[in-house]
Amino acid sequence: YHPHGEAIVYPTLVRMAQDFNLRYPMVDGQGNFGSVDGDPPAAMRYTEARLTPLAMEMLQDLKKDTVDFIPNYDETLTEPTVLPGKFPMLLCNGAAGIAVGMATNIPPHNLNEVAAAIKTCIDNPDVTVDELIKIIPGPDFPTGGIITGIEEIRRAYATGRGRIKLRGRLGVEPLKGARESIIITEIPYIVNKTKLLEDIAALVNHKKITGISDLRDESDREGMRIVIELKRGEVARVIINQLYKKTQLQVTFGIILLSLDHKRPRVMDLKSTIWCFIDHRKEVIIRRTRFELAVAERRAHILEGFKIALKNIDEVIKIIKGSKDRDEAKVKLMKRFKFSEIQTNAILDLRLYRLTGLESDKIDAEYKELIKLISYLQSILESDKKVMEMIKEDLDELSEKYGDDRRTEIVPSEEELEIEDLIADETALITISHRGYIKRVPVTTYRSQRRGGKGVAGMNTRDEDFVEHLFTAPTHDYILFFTESGRVHWLKVYQIPPASRIAKGRSITNLLQISGDENIADMVRVRDFSPDQFIMLATSKGIIKKSSLLDYSRPRSGGIIAATVDSGDRIIEAILTNGSDELLLVTSGGKSIRFKETDVRPMGRTARGVKGIRLGKDDRVVVMEKVEEDYTLLVVSENGYGKRTNFDQYNAQKRGGGGVITMRTGGRNGALVGAASVRAGDELMLISTEGQMIRMPVDQIRVIGRATKGVRLINLDQTDKLVSLAKVAEEEPEVEEAADKEEEKS
Repeated sequence: YHPHGEAIVYPTLVRMAQDFNLRYPMVDGQGNFGSVDGDPPAAMRYTEARLTPLAMEMLQDLKKDTVDFIPNYDETLTEPTVLPGKFPMLLCNGAAGIAVGMATNIPPHNLNEVAAAIKTCIDNPDVTVDELIKIIPGPDFPTGGIITGIEEIRRAYATGRGRIKLRGRLGVEPLKGARESIIITEIPYIVNKTKLLEDIAALVNHKKITGISDLRDESDREGMRIVIELKRGEVARVIINQLYKKTQLQVTFGIILLSLDHKRPRVMDLKSTIWCFIDHRKEVIIRRTRFELAVAERRAHILEGFKIALKNIDEVIKIIKGSKDRDEAKVKLMKRFKFSEIQTNAILDLRLYRLTGLESDKIDAEYKELIKLISYLQSILESDKKVMEMIKEDLDELSEKYGDDRRTEIVPSEEELEIEDLIADETALITISHRGYIKRVPVTTYRSQRRGGKGVAGMNTRDEDFVEHLFTAPTHDYILFFTESGRVHWLKVYQIPPASRIAKGRSITNLLQISGDENIADMVRVRDFSPDQFIMLATSKGIIKKSSLLDYSRPRSGGIIAATVDSGDRIIEAILTNGSDELLLVTSGGKSIRFKETDVRPMGRTARGVKGIRLGKDDRVVVMEKVEEDYTLLVVSENGYGKRTNFDQYNAQKRGGGGVITMRTGGRNGALVGAASVRAGDELMLISTEGQMIRMPVDQIRVIGRATKGVRLINLDQTDKLVSLAKVAEEEPEVEEAADKEEEKS
């Protein structure tokens, strides 16, 4: 009997017996338990079931006080709150379920791989998720199939959430008359085979797929075999792509690694999930050892009494014979030999044959073995290392008994293969023009010059167009593109088309789905989406906003909202922070304010933000910079003047204040147009409205006070103005040598 009734319990039992639903079945069923075609199981009166040997591993040591027990629903029995779980059930068989406001969808994995990953975590607690992915490359579904794309697996294991593409396994066989047939031998997880065949037939009947002449199911006890015969002249690869696109031969499996950890729901990464299992097994082994130690000590205590009794057997027998009942004998024995009550009861229960010499030797031998066992059990409790070794030994035993080969193949998508395997992870220079043209150029293209030089020609721009954004990034990094209107788009650096130094580049609207009236405000380079990092946004009207980096890990093709921006305002800066940084806002009027990031609480993506600085009339924020040790603040004006100032001249204030002077503006200098946090050895790239660029070491720029005007950095034509600056990545004697050699060749 179960309070939910048999309508719930029996389907659960059936699922645990289905080898196409569970990677490692927990129930050994006899009779009709359903099929991958969607056939229902027989009624329970026609089926029989028992636990599989692997399920028994889940119950091992249950009676040794390894887990807590609570009363059942009607308090007539007790039941365990959790099973001892020698087998890593959660990762190997997965889980799926929904609750109020949350859901979990954990895919199954291969036992051998999971066991190896757990042992790796034990041996190296500092192992990274990327290193674990080399051991567990991805889910392993009971129905096999092919997972395409590695990046989403990495994202799911690193963040606890992800979406993977799972395909059926298809092959091509030749037919007579220059025709081909497509053979399906595996279908994606939880796909109904009958429904799949019906969908393919419907597509053919409605002429959505026109190249198929026949469809039949030849599956039998030997395995699955669906035959799709093609018409003469049809290319199998084309039909296969159509089937992937229009049927459930390709599905998306959403991974949510949400589990109950000490009764609290948590979305965990792969490493955290593994450590939860390790901690559980550690507790089970310690509790089991304590239980076994107590049993051994109790038995040794009894044997000690036996040994004393056997040495004084005549006196013991005399006391027992002279007593009128058991209670009197017990009291006399306890008083005479200082026996405990447990020892006395055991002696009184002793059978006469145990008094022989042979039995006496057995008692001595058993006692010696118990002393060794007690010493061994105590050593386990005193050594965390021994407990971990026992966990590893259990996993080795499970792998040897129940481990099998991986069923699901994991292949990189064509796009990922081209990028990850064929493109070197090297630094590139990214430029975006005012009209929205973007390009990727090797950083060695621009040679270093001394302060005051004329610079190298940058990109050819149209009339009234100019280079507005410039930054450096490795080709394998992610770039988050923040628009002035408050949206964010996502690309990898290698997805930005390469171009020559003087080429104008490619329209960014061809790469990002942005509307014609949107402009890119700033870009943030990200290697991994860490939950311990944040994105800090700033607007031209002095509004700042802080959000978790994880909020930006899964943008849609059309972008997502990064912040709500007021009418007439715009995003001007986005910075990656660690949660405890200090930041500096700089305005076009030469003012700046330094504040602590902890003064700004994290907000959701769609929030507006809070005031960062109080602005004067016609003033606007042009830059937000991060304060870093051993760095100075570099500022430049539109007329080509600049300077460096130590950060200690800017005292931290509460956000929302008016700030202090950072550069005298107006007159010779003009408005302040840019700033950067730099240190000795850094190099600077200056950009003018006419596309002129100059690269120079920041060491050639003087460090002077806050309220000064600065020195000339670049000679500008009368009609030219500086619009931006960027720090060049420090590669950099090697970069300079490569640039010089390239220049000599040309």
